[in-house]
Amino acid sequence: MTTTDWLTDVALVLVVFRQLREGRLDLRSYLIPLGIVAFVASQYLHTIPTAGNDLVLIGALVGVGAALGVAGGVYTRIRGAGGHLFIKAGAVSAILWVLGMGARMAFQVWVDHGGADDVGRFSVTHDITTSQAWVAAFVLMALTELVTRLATIFVRSRRATREPQPSMGTRPAATALDHTV
Repeated sequence: MTTTDWLTDVALVLVVFRQLREGRLDLRSYLIPLGIVAFVASQYLHTIPTAGNDLVLIGALVGVGAALGVAGGVYTRIRGAGGHLFIKAGAVSAILWVLGMGARMAFQVWVDHGGADDVGRFSVTHDITTSQAWVAAFVLMALTELVTRLATIFVRSRRATREPQPSMGTRPAATALDHTV
């Protein structure tokens, strides 16, 4: 792994730590992580191999990324205050993010330090045709995890803004159900 590889992988892992502290949900909340993943994709995703079972590998890891992303978005707290929305990644959300991004980094370290032969045998056995299939699978997994997490947060934030929040000191109007015995 090059220094750039390490810095990129660490930046992807650290993205979630920015959200462990509650912050305002705004355009930057979406653009910064998307910018990092777009950079990663532009640096590493040169082609998407389609021969053999390359698409099966890619599809499987994209599916894992989607599941991690949706779950991470669900476990991110969203609250309204003062006309603004605030988000905070919960422990589950952070663990899922680090698990997804860390798996890519761990795989890369393992391959660089003795795992290449095992990956090669697995690839031959399962008709995965090139190392670029592995690169594409992990990059698309990361991209999918991020996009589905942000999409889940976006959908949840739209629902949060539509749900009226009772203000302090006011009591909701009585309904017919309030007077039943």
